[in-house]
Amino acid sequence: MKSKIIILLVVLLFVELSAQGNLVIIGGGKRPVYVMQKFIELAGGADSKIAVIPNASGDAVDTGIYQVNQLKELGVKEALFVYAKNEEADNDSVLEKLNGVTGIFLSGGDQRRLTADLLGTKLFNRIKEIYNSGGVIGGTSAGAAVMSQIMITGDEAKNNDSSYSFVTIEKGNVITSEGFGFIEDAIVDQHFIFRKRQNRLISLVLENPNLLGIGIDEETSIIVNNKMEFQVLGEYQVIVYDASDSKISINSKEQFGAENIKHHILNSNDRFDIKSKKVLTND
Repeated sequence: MKSKIIILLVVLLFVELSAQGNLVIIGGGKRPVYVMQKFIELAGGADSKIAVIPNASGDAVDTGIYQVNQLKELGVKEALFVYAKNEEADNDSVLEKLNGVTGIFLSGGDQRRLTADLLGTKLFNRIKEIYNSGGVIGGTSAGAAVMSQIMITGDEAKNNDSSYSFVTIEKGNVITSEGFGFIEDAIVDQHFIFRKRQNRLISLVLENPNLLGIGIDEETSIIVNNKMEFQVLGEYQVIVYDASDSKISINSKEQFGAENIKHHILNSNDRFDIKSKKVLTND
């Protein structure tokens, strides 16, 4: 009897893992039409039902309306936006709007708004259920930053001068908080090359050498499957940092030193396995 229970649990775990959906993580800037078409395809095509979550925006309602119209222009028959936060995000009337939804799109703005509004709510749990049942979660800019378990907030702990930012590679400077956790084995950054954000991601990777750093440039995306393998799709590049085999040191100024950091520069169509931390060959 005990062995049957163990087998059942293993089967259920396999089903849950294999049912996970896809992620379309866009590094901000313009959203190429072909990237959004890929998002729609993964959601089920023209007959999909897609919900925009515009909470990160400072003008959430207008952003929601605008992005819903964009989706409809690309052929989606049923698209809506859902803007709710905190206690309101627990209401049944809000949750019912997600019935039948196969794709969620997280708008840009300030990622801290997204997590403050939704973490711990029934709405967030419903979004996770959609993903775990095979749906697709897309996001751009702030909507990309929230994808990882460790989320970069954009703030610094040691620099109060707004005229420059993240000019050092040091311990304890990059402020993070809890993200949505769709990716557990990497930290995601966005607007990466365009805004020269290498220092902050390298700092975090050296603080957390078990995690990859994935920096996605503007107009560029990674399409992540349920095996945590991704393919780059977009106009520019994705940078991956891997310090898992590095020798890391910290001096008296808390500046990092490191040997043997792996640094991958990936172009559109290149593929990478987050779990094995390896570039994949294209067949």
